[in-house]
Amino acid sequence: MNTNLQEEKLSFQAEVKQLLHIVTHSLYSNKEIFLRELIANASDAADKLRFNALSNDALYEGDSKLWIKVLFDKNARTITVRDNGIGMSREEVIANLGTIAKSHTKEFLESLTKDKAKDTNLIGQFGVGFYSSFVVAKKVIVNTRGAGKSPKQGVRWESTADGEYIIKNIEQTWRGTEVILHLKPEEDEFLDDWKLRSIIKKYSDHILLPIYMQKQVDIEKDKKDKKDEKGIKDVSVVEEVVNRATALWTLPKKDIKEEDYKELYKHITHDFNVPLLWSHNVIEGKLEYISLLYIPEHAPFDMGNREQRHGLKLYVQRIFVMDDAEQLLPNYLRFVRGIVDSKDLPLNISREILQNNRIIDNIKGGIVKRILDILEKLAQNDKDKYTKFWNAFGQVLKEGIMEDHANKDRIAKLLRFVTMHDSNGDKKGNISLDEYISRMKPKQEKLYYITADSITAAMNSPHLEIFKQKGIEVLLFVNRIDEWMVSNLHEYAGKKLQSVTKGDIDLSEIQPTKDKAVDKKDKKSEEDKSSKEELGSIIKKMQTVLADKVKEVRLSKRLTDSPTCLVTGENEMSMHLQNIMMASGQSTPRGKPTLEVNPKHQLVLQLKQEKDEQKFANWTNLLFEQALLTEGGRLDDPASFVKRFNSMLLENIKK
Repeated sequence: MNTNLQEEKLSFQAEVKQLLHIVTHSLYSNKEIFLRELIANASDAADKLRFNALSNDALYEGDSKLWIKVLFDKNARTITVRDNGIGMSREEVIANLGTIAKSHTKEFLESLTKDKAKDTNLIGQFGVGFYSSFVVAKKVIVNTRGAGKSPKQGVRWESTADGEYIIKNIEQTWRGTEVILHLKPEEDEFLDDWKLRSIIKKYSDHILLPIYMQKQVDIEKDKKDKKDEKGIKDVSVVEEVVNRATALWTLPKKDIKEEDYKELYKHITHDFNVPLLWSHNVIEGKLEYISLLYIPEHAPFDMGNREQRHGLKLYVQRIFVMDDAEQLLPNYLRFVRGIVDSKDLPLNISREILQNNRIIDNIKGGIVKRILDILEKLAQNDKDKYTKFWNAFGQVLKEGIMEDHANKDRIAKLLRFVTMHDSNGDKKGNISLDEYISRMKPKQEKLYYITADSITAAMNSPHLEIFKQKGIEVLLFVNRIDEWMVSNLHEYAGKKLQSVTKGDIDLSEIQPTKDKAVDKKDKKSEEDKSSKEELGSIIKKMQTVLADKVKEVRLSKRLTDSPTCLVTGENEMSMHLQNIMMASGQSTPRGKPTLEVNPKHQLVLQLKQEKDEQKFANWTNLLFEQALLTEGGRLDDPASFVKRFNSMLLENIKK
């Protein structure tokens, strides 16, 4: 074998160096997962070969029986995981083992916390299974040849995880890949037949391919026969299958243990944690398929990226066809992982065909219904567990309000929010719209909400002052997705959702008792009439000063403590959404807001006494700018604001 063809010493990509360091220092408490990861990679290689061979049978090279072998050598202190799957070319080896061709790699690295327990979970979600080899190995060698390639196109990759690797061409007669681990001195426990078999049974029993290991009795026989020069030449004689090699999801539920479901989840997701829950269903009738759906316990670091697909594995009659089949799930359910096995699809189906396939549409509809069913049951039967789900995936689920009109009401029922009341621990964000409705005040007909950048900003908004005074609960929408969600969720259970920052708010009917409500309403009407008469001319003058900035200046029914606030029209874009779009660099038509004035505030009353036109204009502009800043808006001319503000401070000092 010529092992000196085109030998190169290359450096790992910077991100790989960092990952190697993190992996080898974070997985110390769960070292045995290296074998699970290598077997999973071997299984993926077989799946890829099987799928590609559907259109090119020559890739099998006359041998369509696929397998995985786990070998160990105590004398050489090596463990070898070998498969006869798709294999790799030289370019693929460099791409797959020397670099990380994944989007959001930087974000992943930045998300690591230096907390080994938490980082272990993130590493699994990112899918760097091969590099877990270096947890137990001081040197790793990979020999591989792509299916359909000539023996002279074999490739060897070798590294000690020191920042560099060697790659060279070799001659390899068999297709596929073997990973040879040269163990560290302290890892002798893995050079044991029982230990390796127990790891395979624990993590990889469900792998569809047979996993072979040497039989100890045959090894001893082989040694004895070799002394007699009658060694066994057929290696299959000294090997046996150590896993069930059965599609777990095709078995009757009564025959599947809870631990089996958990280990299958870990295999298909590379997540080191157990799933939060799962649902296994066999659909029979006009359309026949099996679905095994998992909801993870934690969100991956890239869950917020709508372009990053995870999704479901698609099988056709137990034959793997496609990874991350996005056509089977709407985007707002992209956190769901699992397997769909169809009896009705053709084996050679492509992603393009899936786009407009009636069977796929029906399967997708059934899966969506099933997921919503299990979430509804979880919310009803296990509030703590549902809160855990919501904290992980709630912001993604909200996207369904915009994307899935047919299921909008069901999705809305699953939403949870923070409110301004915390008597029942609401600040944990576990209040449903149904619970909000059950706590509405008598005569309250609307579901009131406010959008803001944070709970603190929302709670300090002047728009909430009258609601706090009357004890009316307000939903706090403090995530960016909430603005788009509420623009598509205009009502719930026959009640309108009303922004407290839009339109004219009149809460005079909402009082503790009917009698007091009438008395206070009459008294309020008299006060409003008196305020309008006294401040009418002031309001007009303010309107003139702010003619280029506001649509209207009017007396407020919202304010009890603050002097002013800005309000947008019922059907206009909120100030908060305008700020979000501006911050993201999007141009947006900014309509003129309405300035509401608190007739009882001392600063407003001060304007009645101000005879100097310039000072009146300064005070008016200051009140407007104050309201704008409170809404998180930007001042068109910050320098003029500061100059005006300082001038007014100096005047007060002189007094």
